[in-house]
Amino acid sequence: YVWRRNAAHDGAILFLMRTPMNLPPSLQPKSCASKRSALELPKPELPSAQLVVEVFESSPPAVQEQMLTHLIGRVYEAAPPLVRSRLIGHLMQPLGLLSLLALANGIFAKIRFQGGWTGNAIPLNEVDNVSTRDVIALVDFVQQVSGDAVNGLAQVLATSPTMSGTAVAAVLVTVLMKRARQRRSTDI
Repeated sequence: YVWRRNAAHDGAILFLMRTPMNLPPSLQPKSCASKRSALELPKPELPSAQLVVEVFESSPPAVQEQMLTHLIGRVYEAAPPLVRSRLIGHLMQPLGLLSLLALANGIFAKIRFQGGWTGNAIPLNEVDNVSTRDVIALVDFVQQVSGDAVNGLAQVLATSPTMSGTAVAAVLVTVLMKRARQRRSTDI
């Protein structure tokens, strides 16, 4: 095997790629994996959910907002239509009509104009029209308007039996709860 440099990034070594060489077996390098594994100590593995929470907490606020936005997008992707409907309805609550018009080519304003939005959820037939990208844009805007609305997603997810068992929802609820506690402590 030969290690090659990725030239796609102006010659910077961002990652290395292993590619096989066409050498006879006698000339190919011998693996020393058995020697290496005997010398290495086993590393304790952190659960990925705990690792995500730790990275989130150690990041600057601007990065935290971006991480949170994309984490909510991942939850939206994993959610069944009923939960998606409630997530969108909850996120739409603090926004006015002009804000909804400006977001995602007006898809949220269309939902509101058609009278299908009750304030808690949108009609299930509208959920299929809202993409993850649209939800990410909505979350990004809502974070600027009302941090409490984003933190309230923890309640929406906690009351959903279908989402309570998913890892991504558990991570999001943990992050939102810690974020809400942190905001309350700084407000006092």
